[in-house]
Amino acid sequence: MSLANGFLPINMDEVHALGLEQLDFVYVSGDAYVDHPSFGHAIITRLLQSHGYSVGIIAQPDWKNEESIAVLGRPRLGFLVSSGNMDSMVNHYYVSKKHRESDAYTPGGAAYKRPDHATAVYGNLIRKKYKDIPIIIGGIEASLRRMAHYDYWSDSFKRSILLDSQADLISYGMGEKSIIEIADALNSGIAVRDITFVAGTVYKTKDLSGLYDYELLPSYDAMRADKALYAKSFKVQYDNTDAFNGKVLAEPYPNGLYVVQNVPQTPLTMQEMDDVYGLPYQRTYHPSYEAAGGVPAISEIKFSLISNRGCFGGCNFCALTFHQGRTCIVRP
Repeated sequence: MSLANGFLPINMDEVHALGLEQLDFVYVSGDAYVDHPSFGHAIITRLLQSHGYSVGIIAQPDWKNEESIAVLGRPRLGFLVSSGNMDSMVNHYYVSKKHRESDAYTPGGAAYKRPDHATAVYGNLIRKKYKDIPIIIGGIEASLRRMAHYDYWSDSFKRSILLDSQADLISYGMGEKSIIEIADALNSGIAVRDITFVAGTVYKTKDLSGLYDYELLPSYDAMRADKALYAKSFKVQYDNTDAFNGKVLAEPYPNGLYVVQNVPQTPLTMQEMDDVYGLPYQRTYHPSYEAAGGVPAISEIKFSLISNRGCFGGCNFCALTFHQGRTCIVRP
């Protein structure tokens, strides 16, 4: 269900124009709203729409004002959160840690319309406003920080972003299958704390009794004290990015808590991938950005066609394998 301009709603007037009082999901993004399949928020929202769910988008909310997260009201099923197409820290800083002067994913190229560590900031903002709403985080920032990790920008060892964002689930990697399974589970009345069975997700628990054939990673405290243990843990994670022979991984934290990574979702088939990219995208930025000069990032991808995903290379400077997996898939 889209508006006359073809886009999804961005305010309550537009929700009401669709004949709705409440949306099923609200997607919060660190990017401007660009309805093009090169943008993760466009794929996930259009896919949910194709499965009968109503979705609205809050693009680049003011993280200093919790009311900015409430402009579409409380969703029926939950919030979806992403920092945007780029990790927010890479978006903000050069490798020298100096500030970048512009942001191609923001109207007019303006810088700093999203916070540092945007996924965690947005998650905490939502949790402050809506204490018990399901929060599912995803995208490159959440995916690459799904377990304990070294943070270059602060030169420190951080917990899983699942904990720091106060989210309930991470949909990691390319999340088309996992997000629909999560949505269907929530819609059927399953509590978000009980959604522990979806491939391509990470959840938190104090009970591992239901797991089998899993690998216990070094604990967060142990890795923080010994860098070599972290290197070993990451090697195990890297070796389990395959949906067909990967294992469930469990990472211990203080007070009996575990962060559990399910096996990756299975790759899309040729037809499934073609279907994803055949959804009714407008293939441009939201018309409300015209006054600012549009969104610069559209210039490179407006007429592009995505033909493949995944990489078997495993180059040590690249995160693609860890995010998209080793299996290469293509469109017909």
